[in-house]
Amino acid sequence: MKSLAAAIAFCTRIPVPLQFGAEEVGRAASWFPLVGALLGSVSIAISWLLHSHLPPFVVAALILVAETLLTGALHMDGLADTADGFGGGRTKEDALRIMRDHAIGSYGGVALILMFLVKASALSAIVARTPCSLFLVLAPALGRWNVVLLSHCLPYSRPNTAVSRHIGRRELLFASTITVILVGCAFHLTRWASIMGMGLAGLSALLFGVYCLRKIGGVTGDTLGTAEEIGECLVLLVGAWS
Repeated sequence: MKSLAAAIAFCTRIPVPLQFGAEEVGRAASWFPLVGALLGSVSIAISWLLHSHLPPFVVAALILVAETLLTGALHMDGLADTADGFGGGRTKEDALRIMRDHAIGSYGGVALILMFLVKASALSAIVARTPCSLFLVLAPALGRWNVVLLSHCLPYSRPNTAVSRHIGRRELLFASTITVILVGCAFHLTRWASIMGMGLAGLSALLFGVYCLRKIGGVTGDTLGTAEEIGECLVLLVGAWS
């Protein structure tokens, strides 16, 4: 269970009384989808408790507040940095330099606003129709599966001392198994929609990964966070549509 604790410590701001290095966190990537599912269970709890007392959009906003607090806005920060780097960087070196800057520029600000609008709107539609929808669990789980998938399949664009260096075939296989089990468990309620959500999440990772490979020669922590947010948004949109 130490590897699960490492995954929780890396993916969330939940206090874990242990210290982990890059190699331990990389090996713990197997559990990233499960950590996403646990975060999703918090969203379901909020939706179930509040949907009969507050408008759906308010419940959706509170779910996003809880997500931000629990994750420390980790992937949101990655999205903003990636948007700034890819939007303002003409070369690989320019993009990587901009992405290192912690200040948020216009591209990053717009990306965050659009992401919150999409997620809040989709969550609102889901909560209004099915307060305990399993898509609230699938979205963060599939988003974090994207992180494992790209970490294993693509090189790291900076000097490779990152966590992704330690995410191998075993971690990807284990994470994919957990993801398939989650989608399979949801199938009896969501039918084709859960499979469609997994397909879109995987496709988004593939397309975005190709773009990252051409733009900066691989991935960084910021682009992995962006892949998570893209996958999560797409799965929520499937849940709102289905």
